[in-house]
Amino acid sequence: MDRRSFLLRKAGLALLTILVVFGINFVLFRVLPGDPVRSVIGRGVRITPETQEALREQFGLGKPVFPDQLVDTAGQWLQGNLGISWSLRRPVTEVLASKLWNTVILVGLAQLVAIILGVLLGMLAGWKRKTPLDAGALGFSLVAWSIPTFWLGIILLVAGSTWFGLPTAGAVSPENTGKPLLSVLPDFARHLLLPALTLTIVFLGEYMLIMRSSIREVLADDYILTARAKGLSDWQVLRKHALRNALLPIVTVIAINIGFIVGGAIYVETVFSYDGLGKLFQTALVKQDYPLLQGAFMLLAVSVVIANFTADLLYVVLDPRVKDT
Repeated sequence: MDRRSFLLRKAGLALLTILVVFGINFVLFRVLPGDPVRSVIGRGVRITPETQEALREQFGLGKPVFPDQLVDTAGQWLQGNLGISWSLRRPVTEVLASKLWNTVILVGLAQLVAIILGVLLGMLAGWKRKTPLDAGALGFSLVAWSIPTFWLGIILLVAGSTWFGLPTAGAVSPENTGKPLLSVLPDFARHLLLPALTLTIVFLGEYMLIMRSSIREVLADDYILTARAKGLSDWQVLRKHALRNALLPIVTVIAINIGFIVGGAIYVETVFSYDGLGKLFQTALVKQDYPLLQGAFMLLAVSVVIANFTADLLYVVLDPRVKDT
């Protein structure tokens, strides 16, 4: 099958996945226990039954879930309207956009640094197997990957604020809230350092471990022995023959993790009170804000599907043996 047919098939599967996720997404938040109206207005607020019923009608909860609410939601989304957040009384698109870039910068920066260091250090560890470098890299990657993210965040929060005077909460200082990012870039960078470092360490351990294992497996193949028999140096064998195939497993892992960039890092954003999508998801879940939850999780689902679709394309580029069967 040619590459055009391969692309069309993968694109069709991606679209089908998004449609299935939409259906699951719609049902999932409507089976949550509790009353979303009461969650939005607060537990300690007294309102009359008539007012509660009026709010239910306003939120569209007075209609049957199937097919009325489902059809209404699908119709709005096809028009590019994700609805109005019940708890914030603002368009969902506007709410998500206001938090998106903070999260993309945080998780994207951590991913970028972790990918570069993880691939390089993992490759060196696998190449120099059974050496102190390999043992040290293996020990670090296992520890970093197994550390609970929230625990590591708390440790870095205490250490960074105590020893280096770094800020402990928010994306910027209170006096800089609402100002353009470029005008408060130094302050934003200081707030970004600790949460980004936390995520970098966690991702770095995963990438190092997978890359180390992959490069060791590739170096044991017969074609590597043949390359050495031709008189190629170790560096030439590694660069021209081993590295390209060793990248295949890690491409999938990186693509999946990159897909979760817009999902934020709930633990990290909570520990550092970072104003991003992860913290927004948690708040929306507590308040059972259906429109905001649906929009947030569809944004996450679409990002993951696109990332996996990109990984499929990269597989064809990196490994011509991969066929669409």
